[in-house]
Amino acid sequence: MVTKVPPRPVAPRRLVRLLLAAGVTATTLAAVPQAAQAAPAAEGDAKNGGNTLTVAVSQSIDSLSPFLAQKLTSTSIHRLAYEYLTNYDPKDAKPIPGLATSWTSSPDKLTWTYTIRKDSKWSDGQQATAEDAAWTFTKMMTDENAATANGSFTANFKKVSAPDPQTLVIELKKPQATMTALDVPIVPKHVWEKVGDFSKFNNDKQFPIVGNGPYVITDFKVDQYIKLKPNKSFWRGAPKFDELVFKYYKDGDAAVAALQKGEVSFVPNLTPAQADALKTAKNIKVNDAPGRRFFALATNPGARSKDGKTFGNGHPALLDPAVRKALFLAVDRTTIVDKVFQGHAVEGEGYIPPRFGSYFWKPGGAQKLAYDPARAAQVLDQAGYKKNGQGKRVGKDGRPLDFRILCHATDPNDKAIGKYLQEWWGELGIGLKVECLDSVSDPWLKGDYDLAFDGWSVNPDPDYVLSIHTCGTLPATAKDSGATDNFICDQQFDTLYAQQAVEYDAAKRADLVKQMQSRLYDTGYMNIMAYPNALEAYRTDQIKSITTMPEAAGNLWGQDGYWSWWSAVPTASAGGSGSDGGSSTGVIVGIGAAVVVVVGLGVLLGLRRRSTADDRE
Repeated sequence: MVTKVPPRPVAPRRLVRLLLAAGVTATTLAAVPQAAQAAPAAEGDAKNGGNTLTVAVSQSIDSLSPFLAQKLTSTSIHRLAYEYLTNYDPKDAKPIPGLATSWTSSPDKLTWTYTIRKDSKWSDGQQATAEDAAWTFTKMMTDENAATANGSFTANFKKVSAPDPQTLVIELKKPQATMTALDVPIVPKHVWEKVGDFSKFNNDKQFPIVGNGPYVITDFKVDQYIKLKPNKSFWRGAPKFDELVFKYYKDGDAAVAALQKGEVSFVPNLTPAQADALKTAKNIKVNDAPGRRFFALATNPGARSKDGKTFGNGHPALLDPAVRKALFLAVDRTTIVDKVFQGHAVEGEGYIPPRFGSYFWKPGGAQKLAYDPARAAQVLDQAGYKKNGQGKRVGKDGRPLDFRILCHATDPNDKAIGKYLQEWWGELGIGLKVECLDSVSDPWLKGDYDLAFDGWSVNPDPDYVLSIHTCGTLPATAKDSGATDNFICDQQFDTLYAQQAVEYDAAKRADLVKQMQSRLYDTGYMNIMAYPNALEAYRTDQIKSITTMPEAAGNLWGQDGYWSWWSAVPTASAGGSGSDGGSSTGVIVGIGAAVVVVVGLGVLLGLRRRSTADDRE
């Protein structure tokens, strides 16, 4: 089953925003004693000896460039290869030090100063400094191609400077509530300043790739595998496994079979049937936890670009709010949860999953569009979409309501729900063709679709997942790639988005986010059908312990950080001091409290945060 992510290579990926830390300083994490700088990792194979952690993935890598990558698999790998300014505590998702050890803001919240750690080195031996961060952000501000994946983070930046190697200063045009959740991989200036066209550079020709995260990317073959070796000089301590391999499986059943044979260590995105079958398997542990993503039905609102040009071949009837409302009313979410997800999901309501407490919203009273096919038929009748002699709904132009829906060929949920939609909508006189493709990116980018199965994993701060529905993320022209998820452009939604982006009061911001969800619900462009659980499994004879996020009932795949693969302890070497890594042994949860070795006082984060627990991928 494919983890739901922006189904278009241009849609932003990480939605990892944490609640603001307004004007407070976090104490510095002391350095973990480091071993000598590791030599460049050699190209290796999982069978060459040592402990190898192999993760089965079904999603292709869109790019190994942090400036272009938006798919979950790609961005998860970048979290392993590069540090961000801040990270998230796996226990409760609070912001904690990353490349930055502390941060403060000016009284007017327009200037943020970050102290950059002295114990972070690039894997080629050079020191990581504030200049690397300043160059990364400035490049995104001055080159639109470098802002493809994460441009929303820097759109409000006025100036970024590095007065000295350990000091980064970011000046803002107006307050920005995501300054402790800038999910942007910091890259080495001395490597990336040599790149010419950022729109074409995929960072996949020369290995090992220079980074400063817990792992170093050593090899990559498209739709086959990507290999990583531990960064022996990583400041938190090197990972325990000798190699980490993400192996591509187009077929989910094949990935499960490989897990059963011991050929892979971990499989994410299980179907309920697969999870149930694995629960009794020897040496396999199934993790079934509340998810951080939603499963949605997206409607083409009329693909368009910022220059006002429309394009694509979306069905014009879907521009009618009455048609979108009728489709909404003819979706039985209860059946989807019970029959398709077999109870391993929660019925969809608002845009933000219930896992994110303070931001979760649900429609109530007359606003709620519960399953009501009779009312759906009435709405269509009143809007002038009558049935003809063959029982087909037709518009005033005589065109039948025959729609197409983009389906991910590797996701059985798409196919199963597609069949239900054909049945439910067929009773209304609406036709539906389910078009299952290995990659839905091309037709999606071109606007050549009517409907699509969509979904995002949501991070602790919802700013990014909301931003992809703003007018500003539309492509500049029909030939360009934008950051929009679904070509939605609604002025009321945009106004609310702008207000929440500068609101530092937690309760007020949460209310604005809920108003945005209400507006998105009412437009009918996004029909959130379910919040699937995180269903995943790993071999206990290969992985002795591994960190979930959050601590209580959390996920392993697609975390807001690198905790799972960094903390994983191989069963063969568990029980003693482990291999030559330096990361803690027997880690299961609570990195912030138990895993990081701290000299002197522990981490003190007097950061204001919302009461939300943890959300999205």
